[in-house]
Amino acid sequence: MEQRKRGRKRLGDRKRYHNIMLRFNDTEYEKLGQLCQSYNLDISQRGTISPLLRRLVLQQEADEKDSLPDTSNLAYHINKIGNNINQLVKIAHHKNLRSPNSSLQNEIQRTNELLYSLIKIAMEEKPA
Repeated sequence: MEQRKRGRKRLGDRKRYHNIMLRFNDTEYEKLGQLCQSYNLDISQRGTISPLLRRLVLQQEADEKDSLPDTSNLAYHINKIGNNINQLVKIAHHKNLRSPNSSLQNEIQRTNELLYSLIKIAMEEKPA
C-alpha cells in the first residue's frame, strides 16, 4: 500500500527563497479586497493573495516611463546648494550684516544724537 504525501506540493528547483512583506492601510486594503472579489477570491482565506499579486506583478511589462529617476545627481546638487548658502552666511557674518536693519539702527542712533543736540541748543536759547 503506497502512502500519499501530505502537505504543500514541492516546487523542486523552482523553490522561492526571497520574501517580500507588504503592509496596507485601510483604504489600500479595501482596494485589495475589491480586486480579490473581481477574481472571485476570498481575501480572508490563506494562500490567495500571494499568488494573485505574483501573477499581477510578473505578467506586466515594465515601461521606460515607469522607471524612477536617478536621484544621486539630485542629492549632489542639493548638497552644493547647501554649501553655497553656508558660504553666503559666513560672508554676511564676516561683514557684520547679520540683520538687514543694522544700517537702520545706525541711522536711528545718529538721528537721536542730532535731536538731542537740537534740544540742547533750544534749551540754551530759552531764558528762564
